Amino acid sequence: MPPPAAPSPPPVDAARRAVGGEALATAGLAIPAGAPMAPAVTATSWLVADLNSGEVLGGCGSHEHRTPASVQKLLLAAALMPRLDPKQVVEVKREDLADLDPASSVMGVGAGGQYSIESLWLGLLLRSGNDAANVLARVGGGGAGRQGGVQAMNDEARRLRANQTHAATPSGLDGPGQYTSAYDLALIARATFAREDFRRYMATRVAQVPARPGTPAFAMTHDATLLDSYPGTLGGKTGFTDLARQTYVGVAERNGRRLAVTLLGAETAPLGSLGEAAALLNWGFALSPNASVGRLVTPGEKKDEQPMVAVKGERPGRVEKSSPFSLPISLGLGALVLAVLILAPPRRRIGGRREDSQP
Repeated sequence: MPPPAAPSPPPVDAARRAVGGEALATAGLAIPAGAPMAPAVTATSWLVADLNSGEVLGGCGSHEHRTPASVQKLLLAAALMPRLDPKQVVEVKREDLADLDPASSVMGVGAGGQYSIESLWLGLLLRSGNDAANVLARVGGGGAGRQGGVQAMNDEARRLRANQTHAATPSGLDGPGQYTSAYDLALIARATFAREDFRRYMATRVAQVPARPGTPAFAMTHDATLLDSYPGTLGGKTGFTDLARQTYVGVAERNGRRLAVTLLGAETAPLGSLGEAAALLNWGFALSPNASVGRLVTPGEKKDEQPMVAVKGERPGRVEKSSPFSLPISLGLGALVLAVLILAPPRRRIGGRREDSQP
């Protein structure tokens, strides 16, 4: 089967390209003036931001439209976690599983089985369960079913001012007109990681799904992420399809600083999305707390408010417009600290797509 055709998202208009700061209005690299060069990565778009201050420390193609894969599940959590009672028990319908290949990333629910909403969230985040995503979207969508859940995701994206994000599927499996940006993913990460329940789910290593009538008990283990290999990691979500390549959203905390890293379009070699995320986090933590090339906008601020580009006397970030990628600059740059840190994640094929089994 041939690979899926590349999507044709709408062009990024000039106003949205500058959201968060004029320095971010580039398809190339934006880093603070005087800062060390960012590590060379294969990701076609990335961003590092301080979730406490809202400052964007650097990015590459931050506002470019890209395909999300399973990091889209964070938007599902942002939209529906506030609405759904974690203790509610729901029954899985055949329609929830009808369009899923069982060889894809699934939690392992069965039609007719009964599961708590909390177990479904754990299945979504620990096992990247596409089946759990469909059930949660259907239940959260009310009378409109799964599409109602997807609509809630798009409504939440608008509320967060993640205006370069459009969901077509709750799981992140490729769908028509589905796209996001590295900047938008940072806005979504800020909303999800602000929730104690979300952070608790993301930090869970092993979860037990209790037995219920017609539903056997089973355990779920968190797929390998940076939780056990990068100090201070609060959690992360990976994704992969043939179209999206590797994607990642993660958050780590060090000395009171909580940094988010988002990346899209990464390749499995030499570091993979996890290795590249760790390298970018190392770079971000090494920067001065005052370093900034922009900021994360908030839902409540006026839409015509002028973006800040520099803070506390810092000069605006320098912008490299010569390339839409962070071109390899010093391939020795750590072997990048982490060439042996992370192994390329396993992948499973879904028709013409492949979706990783990691969260």
